[in-house]
Amino acid sequence: MLSLSPCITSVNTPNLKFPNNNGNFFLLPSPSSNHHRPLKPISAIINPSSSPRQKQQQRQQQQQQQQQPQRQLYQPFRPPPTSLPPKYGDLDIPARLEILANRLGVWHEYAPLITSLIREGFTPPTIEETTGITGVEQNRIIVATQVRDSLVHSNTDDQTLSFFDIGGAEILYEIRLLSTSQRASVARFIVENRFDGKGAQDIARSIKDFPKRRGEKGWESFDYTLPGDCLSYMYYRQSREHTNPSDQRTAALELALSVVQSEKAKKVILEELEGKVESVVEDVVIKVSVPVVRLKIGEVAESSSVIVLPVVKAEEGDKVILEAPSEMRNEGVFGVVVAEKGWERWVVLPSWDPIVNLGKGGVVVSFIDARVLPWKANKWYKEEPILVVADRSKREVENDDGFYLVKVDGDELGLKVQRGLALKEMGVGECLGNVVLVVRPPREDNDDQLSEEDWD
Repeated sequence: MLSLSPCITSVNTPNLKFPNNNGNFFLLPSPSSNHHRPLKPISAIINPSSSPRQKQQQRQQQQQQQQQPQRQLYQPFRPPPTSLPPKYGDLDIPARLEILANRLGVWHEYAPLITSLIREGFTPPTIEETTGITGVEQNRIIVATQVRDSLVHSNTDDQTLSFFDIGGAEILYEIRLLSTSQRASVARFIVENRFDGKGAQDIARSIKDFPKRRGEKGWESFDYTLPGDCLSYMYYRQSREHTNPSDQRTAALELALSVVQSEKAKKVILEELEGKVESVVEDVVIKVSVPVVRLKIGEVAESSSVIVLPVVKAEEGDKVILEAPSEMRNEGVFGVVVAEKGWERWVVLPSWDPIVNLGKGGVVVSFIDARVLPWKANKWYKEEPILVVADRSKREVENDDGFYLVKVDGDELGLKVQRGLALKEMGVGECLGNVVLVVRPPREDNDDQLSEEDWD
């Protein structure tokens, strides 16, 4: 085996041929040769070449080093540092726990103690076990304190801030999703009207919902920058879900009037209450006794209560309507909906006034388009499906201006909606159910709603 070093003074090797400067070869004598000449030292630098496997390992190490700064190791949640009030600054952990356990002080003053304990390694369940403050309440207090701090930075007056010292955490927590400027105006409005947590929740929702209602009746008369107008428009819109005249509609309008701030919006509400548009509304009510509504995107998710109804396809005929479940109930603390028997199709709708008292007779029939309804040709009636909500408990055709669900022999649709007067003229006195509502699917754009001229 040949051994090399950076400096080689002698080499033992057999006769080898090496080229000289003239291109000829000369012999290097073997050790057995009698001619021995001293060899000049040879200086050499050895650069060992890497094997493919070593190169691959080097590339992997380089990639790991490049990715190392991007790695995010798991870190337990630590709240942002919050300065403790001076009177709590020197307290040890047992003293902090005692203050929380006994609620010593105003809620927004001892709220930073919770975050300080979490930074010390406590968990919300541990704090709950020690102090009795539940995890939900801990979160509410911390978030409400942040909302209150934003009001302080917005130069909110002390009188408004003091209103939230007692029980204000629940109220301020409800306006957490509003912007800083909106919070300040809403906080002053809450103080002026002495709202509780439910009132704060309603006004926050009305402000978030107001831009989505662009194009609806009366929307342009309400001022988005005024929290009272946003809340008033929510009540004004709810009033239109009730028939005119009715106690529910009047109550909603009076509620809208009690919180409205702008004169323009106030005028619109007063006109509704005083009946200046009553003749138009009554004409629609008499001629169109069934509300036709378009479901808004996200309206079900934002509703405080919903209705679950079984759905049947119109082409399946009248037998399926009779077979659909008629009894549903809520069970357990979670309000799980339980039907009397299994069913494949269901729909969830907001608790609109026409369907909230349907009871066991409620059923929904899905149609591929609106040709089944007794109205004139409309630009959209062939373009979208509809849902017809009917009350199966009312089978008798009574009202001439009412609408009823009937079977159509020889029709591919199977079922149809007919006006009461037309059915009486044909000698039909019994139907499959009284139609109480027609629902159109949600859409991004705001198209024209159904007018009284569209009905036949």
